[in-house]
Amino acid sequence: MAIRLAGDYDTSYAHDMAIIRNRGQWAMTIGFLILLFVAPFFLAGDIVGILNLIGISIIAVIGLNILLGYTGQISLGQAAFMCVGSYTSAVLVKYGVSFWITIPFAGLVAGLVGLLFGIPSLRIKGFYLAMATLAAQMIIPWFFRNVRVDIFGGMPGLKLPPPELGGIVFNTQETLYFPIILTVIVCVITAKNIARTRLGRALIAIRDNDLAAELLGIKQFSYKLRAFFLSAFYAGLAGALWALYARSINPEQFSLQQSVWYLGMVVVGGMGSALGPILGSAFLRLLDELSVQLTPMLSKIFPQLEAGLLAALAPILFGVALMLFLVFEPRGLAHRWEILKAAWRLRPFAH
Repeated sequence: MAIRLAGDYDTSYAHDMAIIRNRGQWAMTIGFLILLFVAPFFLAGDIVGILNLIGISIIAVIGLNILLGYTGQISLGQAAFMCVGSYTSAVLVKYGVSFWITIPFAGLVAGLVGLLFGIPSLRIKGFYLAMATLAAQMIIPWFFRNVRVDIFGGMPGLKLPPPELGGIVFNTQETLYFPIILTVIVCVITAKNIARTRLGRALIAIRDNDLAAELLGIKQFSYKLRAFFLSAFYAGLAGALWALYARSINPEQFSLQQSVWYLGMVVVGGMGSALGPILGSAFLRLLDELSVQLTPMLSKIFPQLEAGLLAALAPILFGVALMLFLVFEPRGLAHRWEILKAAWRLRPFAH
């Protein structure tokens, strides 16, 4: 009689390294992907718009997670690098380049700008590095606002015509959903595999103990610059998709507040986790949407506060959520998800 073993047993190195390890996981992954691609056909346009915004945020936060979660280098300039990507895409479209070709160029230009601001990371860290990246957040929007107004449009910014592909005009939330979700899937898979490569292991070593990593032969400056490039590259991709989503861009859309929100998404989702950017982006974007939905109701209850309620409610909810996570769940939603999965595997002895 054949004996059926319970659980997963590695029978080869390939199986040991596999991300999806059994048929059940393959079935759930394929089912989830099918659900993703049919979602816009069954959901309302407003909900699809929220999903698009979450997808763009996920791409930007993945890049920040590579820098902060894997390498331990803080950045307050992610929105500024998104600004570089958006303007790169918009200017190239303005001069006749297809929008779809501009997306990788937007990431590349943003990555090169990220390299420039990553140079100080060799000599400084922590609070001082945060100040260096804050300089990027101040300088880059100012540059697009005041330099070469004939090219970048100054304060009003630039407008993009809706791109076309195969006879389809991408001018609705439903059509925008597909290029955004495809980019999200590619970025998530790429980031997951980066963490499993020599580069990812070197970045984690630098995060855990940079002195020990140096003694092991890891060239800190080289790897930190790569982390800054990757982080800004992802931000550039997100910026190009934001230009597609918004159809009109200006420097005020890429403020310090947006960079702080992206930083909060990394913390809430879980630093150094592939799942963290997805959970953190979804949680805080839905929290932001909740504040928009709550404002009319609260305005009726407190009519004297109506003028500033919409502007104040979202930052208040963000601050409270971030504080609660730092106190009660500092390792983020991804860690809580891992605990739930472990408890499910050990049922009924989950305690």
